[in-house]
Amino acid sequence: MEKKTMGKDLTKGHVPSQLMTFALPFMLSNALQAVYSTVDMLVVGNVVGETGLSAVNNAGMLIFLLTALGIGFSNSGQVLIAQMQGAGKRREMNFAIGTLFTAMTIMSLLMTAVAIFLCNPMLNLLDVQGGAYPLARDYMLICGGGLIFTGGYNMVSAVLRGMGESKMPLVFIAIASVVNIVLDILFTGILGWSVAGAAWATIIGQAVSFIVSVIYLYRKKEAFGFDFKLDSFKIRGDMLKTLTKLGVPFAIQMSAINISMLFVNRLINTYGGVSCSAAFGVSSKIQQIPDIITRSIGMASSSMIAQNLAAREIDRSKKVVHTGIYICCGIYAVVAVFMLLFPREIFRLFTSEERVLQYAWYCILTAVIAYPAHALMTSTTSFIQGIGDAKFSLIIALLDGVVARISLSWILGVLLGKSFFGGTLGMGELGPAFGFFLGYNLATYVTALPSTAYFFIERWRKRDLLV
Repeated sequence: MEKKTMGKDLTKGHVPSQLMTFALPFMLSNALQAVYSTVDMLVVGNVVGETGLSAVNNAGMLIFLLTALGIGFSNSGQVLIAQMQGAGKRREMNFAIGTLFTAMTIMSLLMTAVAIFLCNPMLNLLDVQGGAYPLARDYMLICGGGLIFTGGYNMVSAVLRGMGESKMPLVFIAIASVVNIVLDILFTGILGWSVAGAAWATIIGQAVSFIVSVIYLYRKKEAFGFDFKLDSFKIRGDMLKTLTKLGVPFAIQMSAINISMLFVNRLINTYGGVSCSAAFGVSSKIQQIPDIITRSIGMASSSMIAQNLAAREIDRSKKVVHTGIYICCGIYAVVAVFMLLFPREIFRLFTSEERVLQYAWYCILTAVIAYPAHALMTSTTSFIQGIGDAKFSLIIALLDGVVARISLSWILGVLLGKSFFGGTLGMGELGPAFGFFLGYNLATYVTALPSTAYFFIERWRKRDLLV
C-alpha cells in the first residue's frame, strides 16, 4: 500500500479552478492575518489615539525589516521544496526542511538580539516624534523578543506551501488570530496596557500558533516528509548553499523595499508630523484589503509555477501567470471604485481625529494610481520567484526600493511638495504629504514593468532550475 504523503500535485487539472482552490485557504489566512493586524490599529487608534497609531506604524516597519532575512529564506525554501515536489525528490526534501529549520532558528535569535540592543538607535533614525517614541520602543522590544515565533510560523507555512498544502497554514493563522484579537481587547482595551498590550497580544498569538504547528507536523511526520530526528536538523552544505543563493537576494529584496518605507516614514515624521504618520499607517492597513486576495494569488502561483517548471510543464506555468493577472485586475478594479467613493468613511473606522482624516482622500487616491502596477506585478514576480531567478528579483527590488521609492518620495514630497502640490495645485499644507504618498506608490511601476517584460519576452527559458 502506497504511503500517504502531505501536499498536492499541482501539475495536473484545470488551471483557473486549481489556482483559486489552492489560493482560497491563503486568502482566508491573509484575511485573518490582516484582521488581527487591523484590530491592533483599531484598538490602539481608538484607545490610545494618533500617538499610538504612529508608534505601531513606525515600530512595525522596523520589526518587519528584521524579519526580512527570515522571510527571504522561507520563500527560498518554498521554491526549492516546490521544485523538489514537482520533480518527485521526496528524500532530498527531508534534508532541505531540516537545514531550513535550523538556519531559520539561528537567524531569528540573531534578529532578536538586534531588536533589543539597537532599538533606540533605529527609532532615532526614523525621527519618531514626541509621545509616540516611548510607545514605539515598548512595541519594538516586545515584538522583537518574540521573533523566533514569527520566524517559525513563516518557515512552517512556506514549507507547506511548497508542498502544495494550503489548508493547514490557514488553521495555524486562525489560532494566532483568535488569540491575538482576544488578548488585544483584554490587554489594551480593558487592562489599559496601551501599545505594549497590542505587542504582547501579537507575539503570544504567534507563539501559540507556532507551537501548535510543530506538534501537528511531528504527529504527521511520515506524511510531512521530515522525521524530526536530531541528525536531520543538521545543516547540509549543499542545501544551505542553494537556500542562501536564493534566500539572500530575496531577503535583500524585501529589505530594500522596507528600508524605502522607513525612509519615507522618516520624511513623513520630519515634514508631516504625528498626524501624517498616523494617516500613512492607516493607509498601509487599508491597502491590505485588496492585497489579501492578490497576495494569496501570488503565493499559490509561485508554488504552482515551481512545480510545473520542475515537471517541464512550461505552457501550464505560463497559463498560471495569465490567469493570475486577469484575476488581480478584476479585484483591484472593484476595490478602487469602493475606496474612491468612501475614503473618509474607511479612515473613520480607525480614528475620528480630523487631523488624520484630512489626509484620507490623498492616501486613497495615490494608492489607487498604483493598482494597475500591483495587478501586473503580483503574478509576474511570482513567476520570477517560482523559477528561482533571485538575481533578477534583487535587481528590480533595488531599483524599486533604493532608487525609485526613495528618490520619488523625496523629489515629490520635499522638492515639489510645497511649491507644486501645495501652491500650484492648491493643496496648501497637505502638499508635501501628497507628494510623499504619490512618490511612494508610483515606485511600484519600477517593479511591475521590468517583471512583466521579463515574463513575456521569455529569456527565462534558458535558465536552469534549482533541482
